[in-house]
Amino acid sequence: MSTNNTISRIENKWENVYWFSRMLINNDKYITVGKEPKLLASIASSLRLISKESKGKNTLELQKKTLQNIILERFRNSKSSSDRVERLLRDLDEVILNIEDMNVFILTCENVMIPLLQAIKNIPNNDREFTLNIAKSYLDIQGEQGLATVISLWDDLGVRGCLTVERTEIIRAFATLRVLLNKENGVEENDKDIVLTAFTQEFERRAAQKRKKRAGGSLEDVTDFILDYYNVTRANAPEHFQADIEVDNWVKTKDGWLIGISCKRTLRERWKQVSSADSSTLSKFKIKHIYQVVTFDEDLSDDKLTLLGSQRHIFYLPDNSRRLEYASKHIGLKDYVRPISELINDIKREL
Repeated sequence: MSTNNTISRIENKWENVYWFSRMLINNDKYITVGKEPKLLASIASSLRLISKESKGKNTLELQKKTLQNIILERFRNSKSSSDRVERLLRDLDEVILNIEDMNVFILTCENVMIPLLQAIKNIPNNDREFTLNIAKSYLDIQGEQGLATVISLWDDLGVRGCLTVERTEIIRAFATLRVLLNKENGVEENDKDIVLTAFTQEFERRAAQKRKKRAGGSLEDVTDFILDYYNVTRANAPEHFQADIEVDNWVKTKDGWLIGISCKRTLRERWKQVSSADSSTLSKFKIKHIYQVVTFDEDLSDDKLTLLGSQRHIFYLPDNSRRLEYASKHIGLKDYVRPISELINDIKREL
């Protein structure tokens, strides 16, 4: 198929399925009609009813007025969003020029937006539910020796579990939409492709937003789980401590000082910010150490280890790590690294 033919396939009324879905969910420019399934259902059913009952007399005019009335009624008490309501209605009016455009809008509300909302809702907001029981089993059987496995699995299984749900949901929603399109009169095969790809594109965009929100939270959760499992009492963060250190949890030592515990995949570009809290700053806030649990440690150069190690950071690395083996035998680095399996023992020794 030539480029011109491909462009002509896309540049038709069904292209608006994607743009309608974006308009209905764009909270920066418009109000988010697209997050309310009952409202979407009311709009779609009302517009379909008019199409059936008007018998071709002023159908489009009646549908536009009904759409306007429904949206204005829903947001009549929201004065702060009045400008966005007006903008949405104005822009929809400019895009919906005929009955065919309106039919595309109805299909978008009914057969794209509502199933899409449900599919996204079914994707977990965090990874914890996929990993909790498996992690507990490892610690029950292997004790502290299972810590490295738990931390690694927590990240991998959580991500894989959520991605599996994503695939399940998009397959189910995609198949349902395809069946509905087959029942719609006047939707050609090429048009179905455009609708289905618009749905997939919008699903992926929103699923990616959920992934972004989950990212990082997984390894923060694992420190909570480990400390809870071993009944380690958390302490409050030191007051007014504002250095650029991401600390997931704090524990108080037997001498009244604090240890910060942070779990992350890598340090990478953040390590210079972390180094801004020097040893004197830590002493000012009675911080004895910062325990950094790092799961991917190949970027931990000698410079990072020595700079942060001299500022009372101790790095807990996977027990089979090449960097751990190297640094633990190095006279200038060995005091700054520990195997992950020793994390709880080291914490308990300080309590």
